[in-house]
Amino acid sequence: MTGKAKPKKHTAKEIQAKIDAALTNRGGGKAGIADRTGKEKGGHAKFECPHCKITAPDLKTMQIHHESKHPKIPYEESKLVNLHAVLAPVAESKPKPGIRGSLKK
Repeated sequence: MTGKAKPKKHTAKEIQAKIDAALTNRGGGKAGIADRTGKEKGGHAKFECPHCKITAPDLKTMQIHHESKHPKIPYEESKLVNLHAVLAPVAESKPKPGIRGSLKK
C-alpha cells in the first residue's frame, strides 16, 4: 500500500489571485464612481451606443463597433450618448447645513 501525500493547502495560482483581488481597484465606492464616469482619468466608457448600449472610450472605437455590429444602420455621431456629460455630478446650488454639536452641557 502506498503512502498518502498531504495535499497543499493553497496553490500558487490561488495565492496570486488573492493578491490581485486585494490590490486591484474593482470599481466600488467613491473611487469607483470617479473611475466609471471617467472625469478624473479622461477615458473609461465615455460614449454609449444608442442601439445596444455598449460603451467605448472614444469616437473611433465606437465607429469600429458600429461598423461591425450594426452594418445595416447608418453611423451618426450625433446619436451617440456622451456618458461624461450625463453622469457628471451636478453641483448643488444651496449649501448643506453645518453639523450641530451636542446640546448636553
